[in-house]
Amino acid sequence: MGQDVATETFDRSDRQRYRMKVQRCLDALARMLIEGGFSTSPPRIGLEVELNLVDDGLQPAMANSVVLEKLGDPSFTTELGQQTIELNVRPRPLAGRQAHELEVELRESLADANAKAQDAGAGIVMIGMLPTLRDEHLTARWLSHNHRYALLNEEIFAARGEDMVLAMDGPSIPGQRGERLRGSANSIMPESACSSAQLHLQVPPEAFAAHWNAAQCLAGVQVAIGANSPFLLRKALWHETRIPLFQQATDTRPEELKNQGVRPRVWFGERWITSILDLFEENVRYFPGLLPEVDDEDPFEALAAGQAPRLAELRLHNGTIWRWNRPVYDVFDGVPHLRVENRVLPAGPTVVDLIANAAFFYGAQRALATIERPVWTQMSFQAAEENLYAGARHAFDAQLYWPGMGWVPPDELVLRRLLPMAHEGLRACGVADSVRERYLGVIEERCLTRRTGSGWQRETVARLESEGLTRDEALAAMLSRYRDLSEANEPVHTWPDE
Repeated sequence: MGQDVATETFDRSDRQRYRMKVQRCLDALARMLIEGGFSTSPPRIGLEVELNLVDDGLQPAMANSVVLEKLGDPSFTTELGQQTIELNVRPRPLAGRQAHELEVELRESLADANAKAQDAGAGIVMIGMLPTLRDEHLTARWLSHNHRYALLNEEIFAARGEDMVLAMDGPSIPGQRGERLRGSANSIMPESACSSAQLHLQVPPEAFAAHWNAAQCLAGVQVAIGANSPFLLRKALWHETRIPLFQQATDTRPEELKNQGVRPRVWFGERWITSILDLFEENVRYFPGLLPEVDDEDPFEALAAGQAPRLAELRLHNGTIWRWNRPVYDVFDGVPHLRVENRVLPAGPTVVDLIANAAFFYGAQRALATIERPVWTQMSFQAAEENLYAGARHAFDAQLYWPGMGWVPPDELVLRRLLPMAHEGLRACGVADSVRERYLGVIEERCLTRRTGSGWQRETVARLESEGLTRDEALAAMLSRYRDLSEANEPVHTWPDE
């Protein structure tokens, strides 16, 4: 959400000019896809991780501007709420031992950042949803000091015309009754409770559709085996509560527009695709501009001059439509390229778990994208979407649909079908055997133990409450133990029950 916007206000003429310019960018992209010229380098991966800041009492520390000043590192940037920052890890090839080097680099970056954040009275926690957040932390006064966030807030609420409604419930934690959340919000700040790990994969244009379709097929199992966001505003809700919260907290639609079938801006999609252009065309067709800032570049003049156009308006528009698997157009060293940005995973619980999640995704995605009979020709798009919500709600207790297997639990689906495919896919990408075995071994053990970060959090809070702690006390005590175990970097399936 952090791309800078220079314009202070927008009027009706801005929106008309912006719409025309977005369409011109789309036409230029269509021409580029026909004529070629995109990067042909081997697969490259990237990673963004959103991080929470806490004070000595493990309450949210609304101090990201001070922390970023202490860090002095452009790899770290603001996120929507003042209690969050984002780490952008440099892109690298997928092959060889790069995944292990990424683990080492990420651990060093986080340790260094945590030490420097102490000077601002804050600590860093890598978790999908900070369990100690309260209502008072999710008000507009705590939006980060970036003009884009204020504009987004204004535009989303202008489009909606009323307060956001937050409504969700989830499976009960051990030994207790199910809980539910009902509330409203007059800003988009509740979205700041969602801390994700975003995986990028650079792919050539002709392979983009297969990789995006494969990513959609994998979304449900990804969240089921990687859930790490069970608590919101003291309530035990979905295992991956980020999924419903993100959609509700940025929804520009009042009930009447929902009833008319208007698409949400946090969107799984509605069909399998044959080209990246399908996704950008949907963006232009279905979604009005939220931040209609117009760039001075004419994309066709750039093409005529032999340059890769920035397509600034198309990219800005794309950044205000939060697909769970987002198409990305970018230019590096004057050469355009395309990426699939996978957005379904939470941050944490450890660096090794995060890299294992990434290795599983990249390997399984590659295998699914290259098999002779694609999975998406054997299952409906709706089934893939239902898998996402089932996996996010129930984690290992979900039932997911998969062609040739029917409805199966995530651990069985991974162990019997997807894990062998992930091994095959990583081998095909040239990933070193030791690296492949290390990270996919973590996924295998996680499935055998049926232990996610979410499951550990829920079980720990239930145990602490059974010992007499209040919910607030139990959440803080759990988070303290969570942070210690996360920093030790032992995978979550090995975490003790006490």
